[in-house]
Amino acid sequence: MTSRWADSAEDAAADALRKAEKEEKKRLKAEKQRKAEEQAQQRATAINGNGEQDSEPATERPSKRRRVQEAAPQEEQPDNGDSERYLLRFNAPTWKPCRSVEAFDRLNHIEEGSYGYVSRAREEATGDIVAIKKLKLDTQRDGGFPVTALREIQCLNAAKHRHVVDLREVVTGEGDAKGDVYLVMEFLEHDLKTLQEEMEDPFLPSEVKTLTLQLGSAVEYLHDHWILHRDLKTSNILMNNRGEIKLADFGMARFCGSPAPKNLTQLVVTLWYRAPELLLGATEYNSAIDLWSLGCIFGELLTKHPLLQGKNEVGQLSKIFELCGIPSEDTWPGFKRLPNARTLRLPANQRAAQGSVVRSKFPTLTNAGVALLDSLLSLDPTKRPTAKEMLGHKYFTEDPRPKPTAMFPTFPSKAGQEKRRRMASPSAPMRGQAPALGEVDYSSIFKGREEEEKGGGFALRVV
Repeated sequence: MTSRWADSAEDAAADALRKAEKEEKKRLKAEKQRKAEEQAQQRATAINGNGEQDSEPATERPSKRRRVQEAAPQEEQPDNGDSERYLLRFNAPTWKPCRSVEAFDRLNHIEEGSYGYVSRAREEATGDIVAIKKLKLDTQRDGGFPVTALREIQCLNAAKHRHVVDLREVVTGEGDAKGDVYLVMEFLEHDLKTLQEEMEDPFLPSEVKTLTLQLGSAVEYLHDHWILHRDLKTSNILMNNRGEIKLADFGMARFCGSPAPKNLTQLVVTLWYRAPELLLGATEYNSAIDLWSLGCIFGELLTKHPLLQGKNEVGQLSKIFELCGIPSEDTWPGFKRLPNARTLRLPANQRAAQGSVVRSKFPTLTNAGVALLDSLLSLDPTKRPTAKEMLGHKYFTEDPRPKPTAMFPTFPSKAGQEKRRRMASPSAPMRGQAPALGEVDYSSIFKGREEEEKGGGFALRVV
C-alpha cells in the first residue's frame, strides 16, 4: 500500500514542467542581458565620434535597474535619437498619521447611538464647531476593528453630497485612550426626531415637501453609488437653522451591487421603520427597504408622530397590515415563501382583507400625496418607486409648492444647549410701590384731565 504523500506520475510531470519553465526564464534573462550589453557598447561607440569600435569590448555588466535621474535642463537640444533619455521623478503621496482628539475641546455630550457616543466640540486651531463620534470598539470579544465602523467610514468617504453629513477626518485617542477612534463630522443644530418633539405643531405641507425632496435627493445619491443606508429614521436626519437636512449615522450602511448579494443581514433598520419583507425574514433585499423607511418618515413629518409604532416584530406587522391592508398573492406575489410567513395567521374572509386606509388616516392630504405615500408603503417591494421616480412625483409640483429653505423658521438647538427665549410678561403693581422707570405715573392722568378741561392738551407723563 503506497502512502498518500508519495510522488505519482502526475507529480513527476508537474515537476518536469516547472523545471522547463524555469530554464526558459533563465534563457530569456540571459538573452535580455546580452542585448543590453550590445546596446551599451553601441552607445559607447557613438559617443567616441570616430565611428570605430573600441579595441576592448565593454565587459562591465549593466545595472539591473536604471537609477532615476533628475529631469534634463530646459534648454532645447536637437533630438537626433542618440541623446540620453531622462526619466521623470514623481513624488508619491506619503501616509500621514491621524491627528489626536486632544486637538478638539469637547463642549457637551449630545447622545449615545447604537455604534458610538456623539459630542459637540470645538477645534482649538480654527475655532470651528464640529460633532465628534466616538466609535464603540468591542475589542474584547473578537479582538478586531468592527466591520460596522469600517463600513461607516468607507460609505461616508464615498458619499459626498449636499444632504449627507460631511466626514472631515478620523482622529485617535492618546494615553489610556490610545486605542479609541473618533469620527470628526460637521455639526448641525437639530435632529428631526428631537425637533418634532419640541414643536407644538407639525411642519406645514410646503415644509414637508421641501424636507422630503432633500431626503429623497440624498437617498437617490446613495443608491446611484450602490450604498444602502439600512437605518433611515428621523433621529438619523440632521437639520440646521437654514432649513437644510443631512443624512447621518451610516453604522448599518454597506455597499451593495446589482444583483444584491445573498444572505444579507436580516436584523437591520429600526423596528418602526422596517420594511415588511425584513420582518418576514427576507435575506435578499435591495434599495426598496430604504424607500419603505422614507415613506414612514414622510408620514411622520405630516403628523409629527411616528407612523407605525409596534412593540415587537409581530406587533409591527399588525400595525403595517392595519394601515396597508392584508397581503395576498395578488397584492404581494410570493410573500408566503418568506421564512417567517409560515407562522402568519391571516384572516380568510375577504371582508377582513381590506386595502390601504391611508386616505382615512390622512384626510387633509391631497390625492397626489396619498398616491405617493401609498406607493412608498407598498407591501410588494417591486411596486415601490425608486428615489428618482419619487423626486419626479406630481405631488411636489402642485400647490402649495415646496418652501424655500431660506424661509424656514429657526428653533433653539438642544444639541447646542440653546434655550428658548421667553418674553417677560408684566406683573401687577404692588400697593405702595413707587413707579419704576418707564412706567406710567397714574397721577398725571388726573392732572392731564384738569388741564384738558381748562382747554389744554391731554397727555401722559412718563417718568
